[in-house]
Amino acid sequence: MPSTPRRPARLPFALLLLACCAGAQAACTQGHVYLDANGNGRRDAGEVGIARVLVADGRNIATTDAQGAYRLPAARGSVFVVKPARYALPMRGNGLPDSWRSADAASCDFALRPAPVPASSTQVLVFTDPQPKNVVDVGYYRRDIVEPLLGRHHARLGLTLGDIVDDDQSLYPGVDAVTKRLGVPWLTVPGNHDVDRDATGDDDSLRTFTAHYGPDSYAWEEDGASFLVLDDVVYRPGGDLRYVGGLRADQFAFLEALLPRLRSDRLLVVAVHIPLFDAAPPGRPATFRPEDRERLFALLQRFPNVLVLSGHSHAQRQVLHGAADGWHGAAPLLEYNVGAACGAFWSGTKDAAGIPDATMSDGTPNGYATLDIARDGRYALAWHVARDPADPAMALHAPKVLRQGAYPAWGVYANVFMGREDTPVEYRVDDGAWQPMQHVLQPDPVLLAENARDDAADALRGYDRSPEATPSTHLWRGALPTTLAAGMHRVEVRARDPWRGWRQAATSYRLDVASP
Repeated sequence: MPSTPRRPARLPFALLLLACCAGAQAACTQGHVYLDANGNGRRDAGEVGIARVLVADGRNIATTDAQGAYRLPAARGSVFVVKPARYALPMRGNGLPDSWRSADAASCDFALRPAPVPASSTQVLVFTDPQPKNVVDVGYYRRDIVEPLLGRHHARLGLTLGDIVDDDQSLYPGVDAVTKRLGVPWLTVPGNHDVDRDATGDDDSLRTFTAHYGPDSYAWEEDGASFLVLDDVVYRPGGDLRYVGGLRADQFAFLEALLPRLRSDRLLVVAVHIPLFDAAPPGRPATFRPEDRERLFALLQRFPNVLVLSGHSHAQRQVLHGAADGWHGAAPLLEYNVGAACGAFWSGTKDAAGIPDATMSDGTPNGYATLDIARDGRYALAWHVARDPADPAMALHAPKVLRQGAYPAWGVYANVFMGREDTPVEYRVDDGAWQPMQHVLQPDPVLLAENARDDAADALRGYDRSPEATPSTHLWRGALPTTLAAGMHRVEVRARDPWRGWRQAATSYRLDVASP
């Protein structure tokens, strides 16, 4: 997400030395993928190779032979294994999967061990934009997002869609230590706040990220799904826009080599940071290069079941791509632009636990998503509000009191967090008939009220005030009747979630008798 310029992050000397030396040495060009029978992370006598495993260097791809051996051209830097479904990788000390080797690695072998076959579905925890700017924010991430999940989730995989930090890469170890507690392999997408601000161009903009997390673009397989993790931040220092969404030539070469080798009967999940849809206002340059989007979509078209996950916007939105965007598949392509873990950058008033409210500018509370994938590739998405055991699907706003007999100019609003424009949303008053609500594109009135309280306050109500409310893409309105009897009236709202069915919430308002 764009922000005010900050002091460039300084690359630690050890990482700078590693990056420089890695560029001067030959990459891993050959090695083995083997079954690590005793789980010690090294190949011992009698441990056999695994055939038909993909190994790549970010452009070229090799397939292991019957002995588990692979060979790549001596043309690239780090090398990674495309983890096959029903296998697991060892974990590094920082909790990240041991899936890659740097150019100067002593061994270019990869260890795999069998993983339990999921009984029904594979759950993925989906985070985006934790984006701490200091250790205090890392503490918010720990207490607000991660700790409430400990011992309560059944995920087999985790994914963060970029902006791991807010321009300060020295916070990576702290963030990783928190995420590691969730106990699952974690995939990481680079974001625009993960680039090295002293980089001279896009080619060297992820030195620190790749030294820490490995390749910026790679693949991973689970039962029922293949994952493509892609760096889609094109860094352009010195220009009017410091970055734009897009892909590099080597990434397209990698995709052209990889995609024909992936099974088309699985779900294909494309994980990026910058959304593929254009979020620029009229008259401004596109936020994602349209020619890159069309080229990517052409490569994905052979897959009947594709899901795009993106972050960056610090709001939540679902977009159906069609022919106008360059997608020509049999059905529209869904992109789920996931709400941020930090919400609106850990802003807003603090609660009793000392954690900022962090509601995003579209009225979505901060939190995380889950992606459940069945073995046949069908999937279900859900948004979970941070630290809310009720797991609400929406937030309602209605006036507390209206005059009986007044013109019905006031309404109940429903912010349906996983809503799209075509989502059925209905309401009723006092157990009356269900009526459709109107989809409206306007700011959430709850956040507007919070903006007004911040404006009226004589002192700061938090470290950073809540964001200015912007039009929400998932807001509905229903007029409240004023011809009912004086007294309290119950309002129920329901929205049909395509994966979780009808979800409901309720509020109330009062009609008072008044005289001129």
